[in-house]
Amino acid sequence: MDSEAEPDTAPAGPAPETRVPGRVVPSLFEVILCSGFPTQLVLSALLTAAGFAALSPTGDPSFGYIVALTLLDVVVVLVLVTTFLHARNESVRELVLGARPPQREAALGVLLTPPIVVGAVGTLLLIGWLAPGLRNVPDNPLGAMLSTPERALLFALVVVLAGGLREELQRAFILRRFDQHLGGGWLGLVVFSIAFGLGHAIQGWDTVIVTGALGALWGVLYLLRGSAVAAMVSHTGFNLTQIALAVAGAQAA
Repeated sequence: MDSEAEPDTAPAGPAPETRVPGRVVPSLFEVILCSGFPTQLVLSALLTAAGFAALSPTGDPSFGYIVALTLLDVVVVLVLVTTFLHARNESVRELVLGARPPQREAALGVLLTPPIVVGAVGTLLLIGWLAPGLRNVPDNPLGAMLSTPERALLFALVVVLAGGLREELQRAFILRRFDQHLGGGWLGLVVFSIAFGLGHAIQGWDTVIVTGALGALWGVLYLLRGSAVAAMVSHTGFNLTQIALAVAGAQAA
């Protein structure tokens, strides 16, 4: 590392905005709408009406349905977040990049990925040992969907867009709105981390706990650094590792 590099003097945390009376209800509405739950409910209903089945004939989640729902939700959430930011003269670039050099943040995200993967796997094993009843979904439905290399590659693209991009943009936006008008960013961290974990209930309660903890970790990164880049890179690396492990497990079975 260059010993003459300038010290990182970027301010920590998201850029504050002066609290404006009367923005609590609009901010709460924006947070709920951008949380992913309302949009996915509406999109699910539209896909069902269009003839898409949520489950395959074997009872597993339908690969085509999951891909379509996820990609559509990525687009809708991106449009919503961008619209709400622009309505208040805020910038997507500033929300995501903050004041820190993105190259450094990306490097931090890469460095954090291996320990996060190891920690998540270790926590799942520990939960299975201490509270086996929380593993209420014996087989991860992800493995059943990745039956071919083509599916694995397509799903890799999906998780990059859905996890690394959409979910971290959601997290940054929601934490900012909490920080501005809804009781503080740390309260938002608790609320959204719980919701983030519950959003993965289809994979089991053990996964809910681990996913909620991961969401909290990525949220802490944003609150402390004011940039979503490290979380985006780390989240992407984690999801791609998940897919690689699922494919390896399916091939070994």
